[in-house]
Amino acid sequence: MPYTAGGFPGSGQSIFYSHGPIPQLDTVHLDQSHGPVFLDAEAQLDMYRVLLDRLDSRALAPDKSRDVIHHLIRDL
Repeated sequence: MPYTAGGFPGSGQSIFYSHGPIPQLDTVHLDQSHGPVFLDAEAQLDMYRVLLDRLDSRALAPDKSRDVIHHLIRDL
């Protein structure tokens, strides 16, 4: 995610969206301070699909991400 994107929902937690050929089996795994949380209700999954689609649309392309990482490493 480019620094110019600023803050965005979901940036403060680990989100793992597991999906496959049967959408009813999709699951979201969140790491929370009180332990892992697994979500599988359709409304919850829809919310995380939208969130992750928004993040994906704002994320840097892989080559641009590599450039940012290399730049950060050089500055250390």
